Amino acid sequence: MIAIEARELRKTFPVRRGEPVEAVAGISFAVEAGERLAYIGPNGAGKSTSIKMLTGILHPTSGDAAVLGIVPWKKRRELAARIGTLFGQRSQLWYQLTPRQTFGLLGRIYRIPADEERRRLARLGELLDATQLFDQPVRGLSLGQRMRCELVASMLHAPEVLFLDEPTIGLDLVAKARFRDLIVRINEEQGTTILLTSHDVSDIEQVARRVIVINHGRLIYDDRVSVMRRALLGTKMLDVRFEQPPASVEVEGARLVKLSGAGAKLVVDTGRRPIRSVLDDLLDRYDVVDISVADPPLEEIVSHIYARPV
Repeated sequence: MIAIEARELRKTFPVRRGEPVEAVAGISFAVEAGERLAYIGPNGAGKSTSIKMLTGILHPTSGDAAVLGIVPWKKRRELAARIGTLFGQRSQLWYQLTPRQTFGLLGRIYRIPADEERRRLARLGELLDATQLFDQPVRGLSLGQRMRCELVASMLHAPEVLFLDEPTIGLDLVAKARFRDLIVRINEEQGTTILLTSHDVSDIEQVARRVIVINHGRLIYDDRVSVMRRALLGTKMLDVRFEQPPASVEVEGARLVKLSGAGAKLVVDTGRRPIRSVLDDLLDRYDVVDISVADPPLEEIVSHIYARPV
């Protein structure tokens, strides 16, 4: 069963002076029910505009789409009862209320019977380890705690499809890891279709099974995450802090790109040597105070996609 389908979807915005801006330039793709899809690209690529059309917030300039068999902009209210949305920079929780009070309001909006609402909250609270947060004022929650409650709010009406637009933005590393685990658990235990946008490569690797990359409003890549990992995520970035400034840093499998005082940046080719071996070598040969490992920026991945032969 196809949960989401876009066919030559296009959105152009008029500009007061100059040429109109084509935010989405005729994209086509389909997402099967129960799939976990990362829908990614650099700033201005057209990700959020696409989601707004797929959720019925925006009308397309041309093309067509269906979510759960519904044309989003024609039957937005009917679709809203069957999908959930979570935008990382926008909250659906009332700041002055507790999450439980907000859930009560949402339950009435979605016309969920009181007994069913209590059962769903108990199940979601256990699933997301958030029950202890429901009666605390939203203003007193940390960002990570609030996002877990935002997820409960998005799932309260048992949506079949969940749209997540930059859901981990602003979260620390621990909160991000926990949030990713929750998304995967929702998908596996409830069969919810997930469409995720993110600038964080780790979100893509740890949540999605398939990835679509768009740039300048056009679809430029569509494949399994495992394939993308092998083809495009073959490097890691190391940021190292030494106890004393070294004269040079030489480690097999790593290329030094910057040396400044007691700090150094290196690029590791994981196809040549595992990241763990490089880290062990660094720690054995140098007095390291701190070290962090990061993925290459998303812009670099997109440039690699453009550079691939057709």
